[in-house]
Amino acid sequence: MFSDTQAGARASALLYSLIETAKANNLEPYAYLKMLLEQLPQALSLEDYEALLPWEITP
Repeated sequence: MFSDTQAGARASALLYSLIETAKANNLEPYAYLKMLLEQLPQALSLEDYEALLPWEITP
């Protein structure tokens, strides 16, 4: 409804999912997204990516 394209709707859904999953894991969404965007470029292995999942982060 609020997205002009299917790609925009998909991007919004992805972002909303990240925010709600962070909340469900007792993380502050802004801080989690900031940390995620800072750490993703350094992730090289599956273990690196798994360490960034919200349920792996201690609040």
